[in-house]
Amino acid sequence: MKNFIITLVFAFVTQAFYAQSAFDKYDGQDDVTSVIVNKKMFDLMSKVKVDASDKETQQYINLIKKLDYLKVFTTKNPKIEADMKASADKYVKSAGLEELMRVNDSGRNVKILVKSGATDTQVKELLMFIDGAKSEESVLLSLTGNFDLNEISVLTDKMQLPGGTDLKKASKGKK
Repeated sequence: MKNFIITLVFAFVTQAFYAQSAFDKYDGQDDVTSVIVNKKMFDLMSKVKVDASDKETQQYINLIKKLDYLKVFTTKNPKIEADMKASADKYVKSAGLEELMRVNDSGRNVKILVKSGATDTQVKELLMFIDGAKSEESVLLSLTGNFDLNEISVLTDKMQLPGGTDLKKASKGKK
């Protein structure tokens, strides 16, 4: 019995460490474009030599040193859009994210939520969901690390992320 309990505890602990994120199921799906950047890639990107006079690139390098994961999933498939929305809503409730900003514009709904860090502008996790209007893509973006919300506009400029203009608005809105 003791061995059974130890095995059971080990199985749960192992699963907790290797569990996929709530959105990894979209990676590799037909009709879904995904971009996933992990900590190792951010570390490699941060080692690029830049001209000291290029302040914007230096800000970008400083930001990516603070990031762990970036996951972006986009689709125009209505079934997948509905599933993404349901997954995002469920995740928001379980992860303790707070709404930072919501925009409804011409049938396009944008929600940006964060898990705060030590200060008002520090963020451990940022989740953005854009419910695509008629012919636009739906976008699910998850960004984790320990970064300042005011630095996000630099990331959206350099990486040209879907929904980047909405993220820029959010970063300017909370100073």
